[in-house]
Amino acid sequence: MTSMTHDGPEITGGVDTHGSTHHAAVIGRPGRHLADREFPATVQGYRDLLDWMRSHGEPAAVGVEGTGAYGAELARVLTAAGVTVVDVDRPDRRTRRTRGKSDPIDAYAAVTAVASGRATGVPKSRDGTVEAVRVLRVTRRSAVKARTQAMNRIRSMLVSAPAVLREQLAGLERAAPIRTLARLRPGADLSTPLAATKAALRRPARRHQALDDETTELDTQIGPLVRQAAPELLALFGVGPETAGRLLASAGDNPERMRSESAFAHLAAVAPIPASSGRTRRHRLDRGGDRAANNALHTIVLVRIRYDERTRAYVARRTKEGLSKKDITRCLKRFVAREIYRALTAAPAEQIAQTDLAPAA
Repeated sequence: MTSMTHDGPEITGGVDTHGSTHHAAVIGRPGRHLADREFPATVQGYRDLLDWMRSHGEPAAVGVEGTGAYGAELARVLTAAGVTVVDVDRPDRRTRRTRGKSDPIDAYAAVTAVASGRATGVPKSRDGTVEAVRVLRVTRRSAVKARTQAMNRIRSMLVSAPAVLREQLAGLERAAPIRTLARLRPGADLSTPLAATKAALRRPARRHQALDDETTELDTQIGPLVRQAAPELLALFGVGPETAGRLLASAGDNPERMRSESAFAHLAAVAPIPASSGRTRRHRLDRGGDRAANNALHTIVLVRIRYDERTRAYVARRTKEGLSKKDITRCLKRFVAREIYRALTAAPAEQIAQTDLAPAA
């Protein structure tokens, strides 16, 4: 779709998204409700929704609930048409208790959030290499989780397995026990506990092998995409393809939507939160934000603490100053977030006058 200029009054739109239908609403100035209508969640339905909005005027912005879920494709269509899309959170419970809930109410609530300036979030574009990395990582994460479950099932069954079977696996390391269990021959008669246990263990072992092959195949597919999307990110110390993929998925294809490194720090839940009271002056860890990005930063910090001399010197210095391990880790994660933001946005590395790691360099 191409962007078109429409003559008419300026309006603001809002959409309450669902799996099979979307409910849209438009308001004019000053906040006058104009109309609302339901559309099917199809390609033609998205186009009809945009045409309907433009029949009332030119949309200055459209607030969409769930731009990362049911509203993802609608956000792509509106953006391609030149419409400014704003990510809108669903109304909180207090608002729903006082105003009730229905599709028109939620749609008008989305419009009001945009018109009042309460909603300002720029949604992820989800139309490039990073989105490809994200969807492949979803499948990889599922395969890794299922592989772990299969391994846990094998270990729990071996606890009470016949001794002859446990002795057969004694001394084997790494993948050898899985290969051994996958080659078991229980026979046709499963009436004995030994034969039945062999049959029961062979199935999760073969499942583990299949999931291991699937994970390896996905790694070979994800690696080149990560290098293509963010080679500067992989050049940072302690950043590997897995952590880089997690950070890319959190930032999206349009990381410039994060206006500053502080915004990225809040996204990754590493912004220091004041927790002072009375004479106590301190900060605590942020418990919000994207937990996957936070975990990736934590992994990078652990690698640097172990292998990076500058980071180890910083930890030693801050420990002598009386900081706890948790506070030191929080400071390091905030510093790493600054480096990650520059790599993601390809921003020039500005000279920092004073940082926590400067004395440790």
